[in-house]
Amino acid sequence: VQLQASGGGLMQAGGSLRLSCAASGRPFSRYVMAWFRQAPGKEREFVAAIGGSGVRLLYADSVRGRFTISRDSAKNTVLLQMNSLKDEDTAVYYCAARQSAAIYTRGTMYPYWGKGTQVTVSS
Repeated sequence: VQLQASGGGLMQAGGSLRLSCAASGRPFSRYVMAWFRQAPGKEREFVAAIGGSGVRLLYADSVRGRFTISRDSAKNTVLLQMNSLKDEDTAVYYCAARQSAAIYTRGTMYPYWGKGTQVTVSS
C-alpha cells in the first residue's frame, strides 16, 4: 500500500490543523492506520491509530482530547484533526499502515509509511 500525507503547515498555538493521508491499495478496511510524529532531536512517537472498521481508536496521552483520528473508507483516507495545538506538537507527522486486526503503538510494527508532513506550532 502507498501512503501520501498532506495538510501540514504553520499554525499559532491554540489553533487547528487537519492532516490527511491517502492510501492506495485495497481493501482499505483491512488496514490499521496510524499517525506518528518526530520532533527535531527526538525519537519518533506514536500519536493515534484507528482500526479497520473505524470503531477502535487509540491515542497517545499527550494528544488525547485534542486530536481526533478518523477514516473515510469511500476515499481511502485517514484524517487527523488537531485542535488546541501546542508548541510541543511541532514535528514531522507520518502516517503508517498495517494489515492487521490489532492496533500497535510501536512504529516497527507498521510496514507501510508515507512521507512526512511538517507541522510547526508557534507561540
